Amino acid sequence: MGSTQPEHVDQPISPLSRRLIVVGLMLAMALAAMDGTIVATAIPTIVHDLGGFSLFPWVFSIYLLVQAVMVPIYGKLADLFGRKPMLMVGSAIFLLGSALSGLSGSMIELIVFRGIQGIGAAAIIPISTTIVGDLFGLQERAKMQGYLSSVWGISAVVGPAIGGFLVEYASWHWIFYINVPIGLAALFMIGRYLHERLAPHAHRIDALGASLLLIGTGALVLGLLEGGVGWPWLSWPSIMVFAVSIVSLGIFYGHEGRTSEPILPIWVFRHRFIALANAGSLVVGVVSMGLSSYLPIFVQSGLGSTPLVAGFALAAMSIGWPVASAFSGKLYLRIGFRGTALIGSSVMILASLGFLVLTLHSAPWQVALASLLMGAGLGLNSTSLLVGVQSMVAWNQRGVVTGSNMFTRTLGSTVGVAIFGTLVNAFLLGWLRRAPRAIAHILPPGLNVAALTSGTQTHLNMPQSAVFYVRQGLYGGIHQIFWALLLVSVLAIALEWWLPKTHQPQEIS
Repeated sequence: MGSTQPEHVDQPISPLSRRLIVVGLMLAMALAAMDGTIVATAIPTIVHDLGGFSLFPWVFSIYLLVQAVMVPIYGKLADLFGRKPMLMVGSAIFLLGSALSGLSGSMIELIVFRGIQGIGAAAIIPISTTIVGDLFGLQERAKMQGYLSSVWGISAVVGPAIGGFLVEYASWHWIFYINVPIGLAALFMIGRYLHERLAPHAHRIDALGASLLLIGTGALVLGLLEGGVGWPWLSWPSIMVFAVSIVSLGIFYGHEGRTSEPILPIWVFRHRFIALANAGSLVVGVVSMGLSSYLPIFVQSGLGSTPLVAGFALAAMSIGWPVASAFSGKLYLRIGFRGTALIGSSVMILASLGFLVLTLHSAPWQVALASLLMGAGLGLNSTSLLVGVQSMVAWNQRGVVTGSNMFTRTLGSTVGVAIFGTLVNAFLLGWLRRAPRAIAHILPPGLNVAALTSGTQTHLNMPQSAVFYVRQGLYGGIHQIFWALLLVSVLAIALEWWLPKTHQPQEIS
């Protein structure tokens, strides 16, 4: 069944309705924002209760993997069928996944239910930002995107406080249940005030493309997470997994050039600004999720602080992000998207150096300061690149380019967690093999030994010399991540240097 591009029918929207729509979008965005800050803060306690330290990166990776695959699909569906229905469906699926995650009794169950959450979360952020692009002009978009980003800052303060309280005084299961009332409020606001009309057209869903993308990216993440841990890097399982990934993604690229309604059109990869901006967004995803996944573990297990303190150290990044995001509008209207992104990457390099000088004796405020700087760099980068790609196209392509930008950022987050997990696991395994004889015989086997640095009961039953040895191993592993943050921040500058020196809107016919 063939199709043509849908026609968007403009309707007058009052200023009050636009403000109420933004409130509804902020509530929807709060779903993803609260989830990120609370889960990252509680993960050491979850690992202690459920076990499976070597599996815990999958709690983030499965969520991000499914989200990465679904983001361009939602973006395409939003262009075809409208923003509102796709946002409503995604929010409802996210609530279902949240409730099931709260009921998890094992690490495997949690990973599966986090995948359901990821299916829903894929709709929330890209469609919300696309709607802002529809409702507001170029000069207002950064301000409105700043409002949406401010949800992350507010959630960064409220989320860890609530999450830390629940973890310490109730149960980590409640960190997922807290999404439900926020989600119901978001669904009500969106359903009540967001209205749109599209001229009807026949459509075809690119199911084959979506399947190939899922297989290719899934195999890539599986290989990165299990290589060196589940099997040796140079082994048949490792070679086969990466081969499946390369072949699937290669077929996917060829298929997208032939199908009538691709989920990721080939011109997105060939347009210079969009391609480079998406590559920069991939780096943003690598850095942001790398810190979100491992900074709480560093603060709790490395520095010996509480989950609440770890949450606030991470919250500093989410505070710097929306502040810089709102300010980026003034910058890119003066010096362009390229200049704004380059300033953001420079701040990211400075923040990476701040993380590299941290030691096991550093104070949490030092971690928070570096985190705040990194958030500012990410905010300048992400907003200028996102608004930049949106300004290059017309309405009926805005969902696709927004989806492609969010896809690369989420893919970066997925691959980043996998690579960082590999770095930490490999370092920690080597560290434990070199444990002194006086300690080696009392350490639990495998990577699950890391849980003894965060779990109160196990901590009390282990000699302090063993606990400190494992803390040193975790610090060494996470220090590898800090070096990786510096390298990818330098890579961001190298990519963004080649962006066109323009910030004027263009349209692709």
